Amino acid sequence: MRRGRAVRGKPFLHASTAPGSSSNAHFSAGIRLRAAAVGNLILVRRVILSTLRGLSVLAAAVLLVAACGGGDPPAGAPAERTIVFKHSKLFGDPTAFAALIREFEAQHPGVRVRAETLPSASDEQHQFYVINLRGGSADFDVLALDVIWVAEFARAGWIADVGDLLAAEEHGEYFDASLESATWEGRTYAVPWFVDAGLLYYRKDLLARYGFEPPRTWEELERAALAIREHEPALHGFVFQGKQYEGLVCNALEYMWSAGGDVLRDGDVVLDSAANRRALEFLGSLVPRGISPELVTTATEEPSRYIFGSGRAVFMRNWPYAWTLFEQADSPVRGKVGVAPLPHFAGHDSAATLGGWNLGLNRRSRYPDEAAAFIRFMTSPEAQRALAREYGLNPARRRLYADPGLLAAQPHLEELRAVLDAARPRPVTPRYAQLSQVLQSEFSAVLTGLDEPAEALAEAQRETERILARP
Repeated sequence: MRRGRAVRGKPFLHASTAPGSSSNAHFSAGIRLRAAAVGNLILVRRVILSTLRGLSVLAAAVLLVAACGGGDPPAGAPAERTIVFKHSKLFGDPTAFAALIREFEAQHPGVRVRAETLPSASDEQHQFYVINLRGGSADFDVLALDVIWVAEFARAGWIADVGDLLAAEEHGEYFDASLESATWEGRTYAVPWFVDAGLLYYRKDLLARYGFEPPRTWEELERAALAIREHEPALHGFVFQGKQYEGLVCNALEYMWSAGGDVLRDGDVVLDSAANRRALEFLGSLVPRGISPELVTTATEEPSRYIFGSGRAVFMRNWPYAWTLFEQADSPVRGKVGVAPLPHFAGHDSAATLGGWNLGLNRRSRYPDEAAAFIRFMTSPEAQRALAREYGLNPARRRLYADPGLLAAQPHLEELRAVLDAARPRPVTPRYAQLSQVLQSEFSAVLTGLDEPAEALAEAQRETERILARP
């Protein structure tokens, strides 16, 4: 059957070839179809023309408003500037943090702050910054920086010198290790925001019940943990952060330092030492001897906190943030937790890894003056007091540890000040990210029983020397 041309996509039969009907009837039907098609086309044309006329009127109106300055702010009003603040998530009610930002905005008319949270994992935050800053991004102005990143970012030229925000007479207000973490080659590239250091948490009620004092040495912790587990076999002795990540480096360094060891000394790599072997032998014995459960080999801060906070462990190494959570009204261990400096090996001193965050300024910021003002505001005593009270973030300013209001709400701060005074920074080097990857791998191999301490330290020594020898 032959088909004719389509009208609006539908074929029609020629009248002379339609079977079983009169040719006149089909001819009339064809005429009617053609007429309907023409009518439809005319209607569509009218709709298009009407629409175009409407758009023309709208465009003319927009141009007229623009020409008259209708989109501009009122005369004399400052143009609004928005600065972007990148930071990790704060655990707690976001209302208090938002109120701080609103207070800054009220003090700086025309300036708005957009706070944007980063992924929770520190490694992912670092990756975000490196990708964006290496690409010359100006999409954010103020950066919350882990204390281990400042030297790397400063050497790369990604963050600005902010020495004018930290006058020399203010240096005494900050912890020494915190200031060291914000400095690279004698210049200040960040301002300490809040600080952390490793702490020993212990169950006061359990130690009192079985006649133990808070342990001062690792050997004392070992004896107490094993003895209490004999009476309470459902409990874990000691939980900490043993997953292969940066947290494991922090933990392992505390064993090494408290045995008299180190990573670098006067610029030389000193990993392969008797002191460090002693420290890692103790680390590697924790799981096989039943002092720590096997789950610590995959644990980060929060799983450790959850286990201890649910009443299932005697001791825990963690950061100070956990104290506030343990004292909440619904906590199973409320009123039962004590804190103390981390233990040490006989003949040596306690050592805690410095943690915390500094605030830096993106060198490509469109609004560097406004960003600097925001850093000054967020690191002020008033802002740090509010962050400590609401989120348990430890102030970078030492005098706040004697603040009566803070001490009443968080009595552990008095003990914490001494810990922070003695805290030690991880190796301050632009190569720290690469160095950390080596240490994570070797420390994890010891903890999981895949490698002996002597072999792991010898390999770490070789790799660290190779990394630091690069131009």
